[in-house]
Amino acid sequence: MNLAFFIARRIARPAPGCKPGVMERIAVISVAVGVAVMILALAVIMGFKREVAHKMEGFAAHVSVTDVRGADALDAEPVRRSAHVEELIRTTEGFRAMAPYAVKGGIVRTPDAVGEVVLKGVGRDYDWSCFREWLVAGELPRVGDSVRTKDILLSQSLADRMLLGVGDKVEMLFVDAGELPRRDRFKVASIYSSGMEEMDDAVVVTDIRNVQRLSDWGPDEISGYEIRVRSLGDAEEFARVLDRRLLHDDAYETINLVAMSVTERYANIFDWLRAHDVNAAVIIVIMLVVAFFNMTSALLILVLERTRMIGLLKALGMGSGQLRRIFLWRAAFVSLRGLAWGNALGIGLCLFQLWTHAVKLDAEGYLLSEVPVSLGWGWWLALNAGFLVAIIALLVIPASVVSRVKPEEAIRYE
Repeated sequence: MNLAFFIARRIARPAPGCKPGVMERIAVISVAVGVAVMILALAVIMGFKREVAHKMEGFAAHVSVTDVRGADALDAEPVRRSAHVEELIRTTEGFRAMAPYAVKGGIVRTPDAVGEVVLKGVGRDYDWSCFREWLVAGELPRVGDSVRTKDILLSQSLADRMLLGVGDKVEMLFVDAGELPRRDRFKVASIYSSGMEEMDDAVVVTDIRNVQRLSDWGPDEISGYEIRVRSLGDAEEFARVLDRRLLHDDAYETINLVAMSVTERYANIFDWLRAHDVNAAVIIVIMLVVAFFNMTSALLILVLERTRMIGLLKALGMGSGQLRRIFLWRAAFVSLRGLAWGNALGIGLCLFQLWTHAVKLDAEGYLLSEVPVSLGWGWWLALNAGFLVAIIALLVIPASVVSRVKPEEAIRYE
């Protein structure tokens, strides 16, 4: 039997009719609050990263191939569809799916309001999974049929601002430099809401042939290709490899083509997400320091309360190392109680937000309209284990105070 563990377990039980000491309760509360705050901070940060990344994938896929002369422009140079280019994309390691697209900047005009939008044309190969998940009303536009339709998909925020509903007709204006404005009428087939208002207010989706006609492009001219890979984490490497293949290819079709990952195209958004990792690290360090000082105070008081016991055990031949382990076990019990309460509080608040969406955000400043929460076994277990190990390791130093207790003085002490 582990003697240090046995003694620590026995002294952890309060005497009948007695309650735990004040410092012990303060230490438990300190650990509980620290763990709860860290769980909340990490859950929200993970939620932000997951939700924003998922929404950006829905609007822009993982990787795009466009003409380098207008990679970020709404009215960019067209890319000519080519079997050779598509074969290069398909044979790049990590490829999952590909769809051509075309975009054109326009203005939505109703008798009540005017708004600038990006008309995005897609074909039958387009992955609608994200927009299907965000669908609020209506049915997704019919694209790629034998008969071209004028159906469009627009956001709830844009529809509310323009006072539009499913089935309404809406006029759009398209202005090219040096030319008279062009007008076209579309039918609202469906309405979506991603919760990311910056993108919702701008993106309107329709059949790719509508955009090609408005841009005076042929049926084989597009703005580029949207490519999906295994995961967002693979996007940068895939884009780097594909871009190098396009650069060194000798075919005429690949001239001026460039591959960009979504993290590169929207670097400001993903840099903002990465900055949250620093915030999480600061919160964890602060909570760890607070818990350490409270646990140190509690441990020192526990040692002082057991001075006579320490002296007696030393007189019976127990070494200082084993005595330190008694109080480290005692501190571990206090930490585990704090961890249990902290996990109950932190996870409970996360689940409350997950189920009720009670805490809202200013979408203009935070990209999302509500606080996102993401709970995962991996980081949760790592957080709890790391916190417990760090606290116990740090308490080795204050626990060494037992070596200064002299048996002859401690036993005589009253």
